[in-house]
Amino acid sequence: MPKIIKIVAPIAILFVTIAGAILIARSGDEPEREEPVQAALLVDVVQPEIKQGRFTVRAQGTVSPRIQTSLVSEVSGKVISMSEDFVAGGVFAEDQVLARIDPSDYETALLAAEAELAAARATLADEQARSDAAREDFRRLYGESREPTDLLLRLPQVARAKAAVQAQEAAVERARRNLERTRITLPFDGMVRSRSANLGQYVTTGTALGTAFSTDRAEVRLPVSENDLAFLDLPLTESGSNIDRPVTLIGSVAGQPARWDARLVRTEGVVDSNTRLTYLVVEITDPYGLEPDADKPALPMGTFLEAQIPGRDASGLVLLPAEALHDGNQVYLAGEDDKLEIREVEIVRATPREVYVSGAVDADDRVIITAIPAPVPGLKLNVREAAGAQPRLRILPSGELAATASETSASDGQGDTP
Repeated sequence: MPKIIKIVAPIAILFVTIAGAILIARSGDEPEREEPVQAALLVDVVQPEIKQGRFTVRAQGTVSPRIQTSLVSEVSGKVISMSEDFVAGGVFAEDQVLARIDPSDYETALLAAEAELAAARATLADEQARSDAAREDFRRLYGESREPTDLLLRLPQVARAKAAVQAQEAAVERARRNLERTRITLPFDGMVRSRSANLGQYVTTGTALGTAFSTDRAEVRLPVSENDLAFLDLPLTESGSNIDRPVTLIGSVAGQPARWDARLVRTEGVVDSNTRLTYLVVEITDPYGLEPDADKPALPMGTFLEAQIPGRDASGLVLLPAEALHDGNQVYLAGEDDKLEIREVEIVRATPREVYVSGAVDADDRVIITAIPAPVPGLKLNVREAAGAQPRLRILPSGELAATASETSASDGQGDTP
């Protein structure tokens, strides 16, 4: 009997446990089941811009003088005076005397040459008088039928006297030029870049006195790639000749942003063999604002600038920021239900800043500029409008600063030189 109990007892306990668990399960309420919630991805969106205007190519360059020259002494002597404007940064006028070399020796040389010229002219007059007297005597004695032999003999003396006068006239002119060269001047309005001579210094012919450049116009050389040249659409026949196309220059002066109007005047007509770039030349009138009616900030030589050059017509194309392009030619859109849409576009032009595309995107679409690691159409989105570009400052004619929107209009430039 005890042996049977030992066998049956565990079985009974197991049966009771199972029965109790079944009763508890049937008597309790079923737990509520929650549907899985799909998390929305936070993205930034921008509105596409439909262009009305021209492509604009951006390039960068440094302002340099259109004319720069070295002042070199053409005569020898001591520097006896210097203009107060003959210093680095000094502004001078056309034909203003910047320095003066001691003219004493050259004034003496001019007086001596003039004296020699007077003596030569006197000799010539004497020879001509003798020739005329011989002619009159011969005609009185022999009439006009015979050749005046004495007159023929005097012709060489007259010729030598005339040659001596011409030589002395040249000597006087040379002495006068040397005297004029003691006055150091330049044939243009300009600014002194550097000075290498000082008051009291003895200089010889060929001694460098300084460097100066003209201030009426300045130039900027702009490197442009072959791809950008295609969008500028410059006829080959204009290469190396005047083009006259408006250009906007953007830079900074004394820490303040500013802009200037300029003109594209020519190309250099060759492709650099090392960089494969073509250089365009832009010209700025009155860069230092020295004219009385100047209404723009000064543009010092050496200033680094960005140029915006208008090119071919871009009307009707869609302009997007460069970060809106994905996988080569795809753009991500936020649909009306805030779900991801993927569209392919045709790229007309791409730069590091923006892309021009056609087709598949309208002005009312919301283009995503946020990177999406695993883009799946229909992905739920949490849409946020992208913050606008920081305003730029420009200097008004009155000297005040004004904020302007970022460069988005067709006339302002929407391209980059890669």
